[in-house]
Amino acid sequence: MEGPGCYSEWLRHGSRARTRSREQSHWSGYLVHVTETCEPDDRANLITDIATTSPTRDTQAVPGIHTRLRDRRLLPRQHLLDGGYLSVTLLHHSHRDHQVELVGPVKASGAWQSKEQTGFTRDDFTIDFDDRQVTCPNGQTSRVWMEPPAMTPYTVARFHPCQCSPCPDRPACTRGTGARTVNFLPRHLHELQARNRTDQQDPQWRRLYATRSGVEGTICEFVNGYQARRSRYHGLRKTHVQHVLTGIAINIERLASRTSRHPHRYRSLTNFQQYLNARGLNWECWWRQGK
Repeated sequence: MEGPGCYSEWLRHGSRARTRSREQSHWSGYLVHVTETCEPDDRANLITDIATTSPTRDTQAVPGIHTRLRDRRLLPRQHLLDGGYLSVTLLHHSHRDHQVELVGPVKASGAWQSKEQTGFTRDDFTIDFDDRQVTCPNGQTSRVWMEPPAMTPYTVARFHPCQCSPCPDRPACTRGTGARTVNFLPRHLHELQARNRTDQQDPQWRRLYATRSGVEGTICEFVNGYQARRSRYHGLRKTHVQHVLTGIAINIERLASRTSRHPHRYRSLTNFQQYLNARGLNWECWWRQGK
């Protein structure tokens, strides 16, 4: 399998740092996004890109990573990513612009039905893009099909209150006072999203994605081995220089450790060196002795 894994971690301090929260963690600092190779053989995995950003969504770092890898001719065929870096739009754009297949779990729907694992989720509705209709699990078809600019690229399908009010399954479908509304992506993105979620159930996909866990060790090496959570400088640019130098140090250490396991073998003599040896000439000053 070709391709680097990518993961984000945070650093504290910096003159232009901003406050960021994630789950139960709160800090003031930057984010560092690390990309490394994950080859299937025993070759050393090397860091190929480091991005230092202000606290933003992880998805915003992916286009820049691919652009830099392309400029260095290091673009992978497959890019294993943490779920925070993935969106359906990025899946499409990465394949279209860079021919890179993103591998990772797409974020699940935020609707209460998905969170509570009850009721009818969006996947329980049948979407007919040709007839511009959505059919609910009880066979009712939507009355309205809209593509409002404010919700681009999402399409909105809405049922009529007279269809939802007498429905016995209404409490499992919607908690609002009106009718059910279903939001979904355009056809090509909707099919890509469905295919990604289907692939996630495949054991072969899971074995492939498990390769990404190796980059967690690199993050641990950054944090514990090089104290990368503490910036020695002020400002985003100088902090980024520290991150890059740390990545170079990790690469050198990995290459050096492999060299110690594989002793250096001297190359064989060239034909010219054999010619000098046959005539008893010194390699450094053979022209003087030949006179």
